[in-house]
Amino acid sequence: MRVLIIKLTSMGDLMHALPALTDAVKAFPDIEFDWVVDKAFADVPKWHPSVRKVITTSHRHWRQSWLKNVSNGEIGGFYKALNADGYDAVIDMQNNLKSALVSLLRKGPVHGLDKYSCREKPAYLAYRHKINVNPNQHAVERMRQILAKALNYPVPETAADYGVDLSHCQLPLLNFAIPKRFLMLVHNASWLTKLWPVNHWQSLTLKAVDAGYSVLIPSGNDEEYQRALEIAAVSDKAYVLPRLSLDNIAAIMQKSDAALCSDTGLAHMAAMMNKPAITLYGSTDTHLIGTHGQHQQHLITGMSCSPCYKRRCPLESSKLGQPVCMSEMQPDQVWHRLDAILQAQ
Repeated sequence: MRVLIIKLTSMGDLMHALPALTDAVKAFPDIEFDWVVDKAFADVPKWHPSVRKVITTSHRHWRQSWLKNVSNGEIGGFYKALNADGYDAVIDMQNNLKSALVSLLRKGPVHGLDKYSCREKPAYLAYRHKINVNPNQHAVERMRQILAKALNYPVPETAADYGVDLSHCQLPLLNFAIPKRFLMLVHNASWLTKLWPVNHWQSLTLKAVDAGYSVLIPSGNDEEYQRALEIAAVSDKAYVLPRLSLDNIAAIMQKSDAALCSDTGLAHMAAMMNKPAITLYGSTDTHLIGTHGQHQQHLITGMSCSPCYKRRCPLESSKLGQPVCMSEMQPDQVWHRLDAILQAQ
């Protein structure tokens, strides 16, 4: 059986879909998947051994200049790749307007959520085979149910299994030797309201170093790199990673003792590989999108306005939209939880 998955972004959302593929392999041992994904995250589908081919989009780039990318053949090339092979089923597992557009470009019927299950309601019009799932449950369970209903097998009652194989992920060449004992401090996030203050990260770094650990601090762009440098400035045992491929980051994460994360894609990477981790939550709801896996802990602000799902904090006490709830999570509190995880290993 051959199945095409359409799920474009983002990093954590892509990882949420991986256990569904593991379920499907148990139901149909000979199943193979192709996957349509944004090229920025093309490494993620390849981590599952049942994925045969990855078809990449550049929709963020295309959106800036549709006419140019039509005339230079880039969009035409994607359309050709999207329709090059036949499949037993085509399934949109993202079900938003972007993925619905890709579904419309694919010739033949597509499975996707019905109007009662879609968060971006018009997307359901792109699907011939409509699926109903409860949207008020964790994304991992939603993904497992979508694929099971599309391919007509029962969802296993066992815990979600990401089923990844990261043996091909290689450590990068760096200008420092990776320490024997280190923590990953994932400080970055796409929303301002998900960020823990820099001075709190600095305090946490000093506590980790005092306990005998080095810290590695990843970054995905220039702004995050400068923020990482500011955090690392407090200790020569703190190392800033340059922008790396997701394969490289995965190889480094595997060697870490534990991770402390903002609510961002690399937190879900830690969950995917069962790496002990704490993720800090303020503006988002762990019930729907929290890290999902073994050895995962969620540290949630106690403020009554959380989760607010706002990208800038609206409280009067906020400075320039920075999250009040995240600043109230004190480094001593966070280190106490993290140290308990480390002592338990």
